[in-house]
Amino acid sequence: MSTAITLESMRADIAHMLHEDPADIADDDNLMDLGLDSMRTMTLASRWRDAGAGIEFSEMALNATLQHWWSLVRLSLPR
Repeated sequence: MSTAITLESMRADIAHMLHEDPADIADDDNLMDLGLDSMRTMTLASRWRDAGAGIEFSEMALNATLQHWWSLVRLSLPR
């Protein structure tokens, strides 16, 4: 079962992985600097693919910010 992906749902997923408040995750924060590691990033990519996003870990690794990841997801979602 898939759930609609939004910028805020992605922020909440990341915050959950980091044990942080979503309000503490800015769009342009380097998520690796905040403690997100590659294994958790792969888990997020898988979760978002299951929800319908065409996103790959390799694309995410190029720029580890929510802003970049959201742009990748937004472009891949059906219109």
